[in-house]
Amino acid sequence: MKFSLTRIAPTPSGFLHLGNAFSFLLTQAIAKKYGAKIFLRIDDLDRERYRSEYVQDIFDTLDFLEIPIDQGPKSLEELESEWSQVHRMSLYDQALENLRQTKRVFSCDCSRNKIQQMDSRGYYLGQCLDRRIPLDRPETAWRINTLDSDFISFTEYPQGKKTDLIPEETAFYIVRKKDKLPAYHLTSVVDDIHFGVDLVVRGIDLYPSTLAQLDLAGHLGKESFGQITFLHHELIRAENQSKLSKSAGSLAIQTLRKEGKKLEDVKNLIRNQVSTEFFQVLEGLIF
Repeated sequence: MKFSLTRIAPTPSGFLHLGNAFSFLLTQAIAKKYGAKIFLRIDDLDRERYRSEYVQDIFDTLDFLEIPIDQGPKSLEELESEWSQVHRMSLYDQALENLRQTKRVFSCDCSRNKIQQMDSRGYYLGQCLDRRIPLDRPETAWRINTLDSDFISFTEYPQGKKTDLIPEETAFYIVRKKDKLPAYHLTSVVDDIHFGVDLVVRGIDLYPSTLAQLDLAGHLGKESFGQITFLHHELIRAENQSKLSKSAGSLAIQTLRKEGKKLEDVKNLIRNQVSTEFFQVLEGLIF
């Protein structure tokens, strides 16, 4: 088994936390084992939550974790001048136009509150499919019709080939937001293909996103995306077992650094929270 390029892809929407550190360290360990280079992709299209101090925290965290980056920005200035997703808007726009031509996209003007009212779990179940809202109507999102989506096959590390269906929570996923900007699933797929990523390490909470993105790549005719190997790891959780959140500053690496913690201290915190079975499966890649 050999990989050429993996990526670390944080969003500058808050200070990075222990869960991010775990994912980054795991990515570094697998890249080192299989000879892959590491690409830093900063998902910065959400300018409402973007802050320069959050971008700087990404670089500070990678330095603290001793993770060298082979490709991508090394500073805030390099991100803005060369590596920002803003510079790849033409790629995203072309992908959206290709989807328009497939006629698999439909418009939706539902708010989060309306979706919650229609389904207590907050899942969108395709209510706008038959409304035939024009794609060019203002304040509408573009969604993919997943009613006919088939079983999706992909490679999961280290188990191998796996097949699954898109779950309800990511059915009819968004590819263009109401502000006309490309959505996360689309930019992630386009970027991974553009840069030649062949290994993606992410938390198990993003497993539904993986299925949606594999489905999306199929609609875009990008079969190479289906050759990517995915690893979905356990999550580091807060004391109340809730998912860590950058916006809440949970166990921020910045705070740990200011408290005088070292890299080995962070690894010990991770070791105490991740199951023994998980590390056995991964053959002790980090520890």
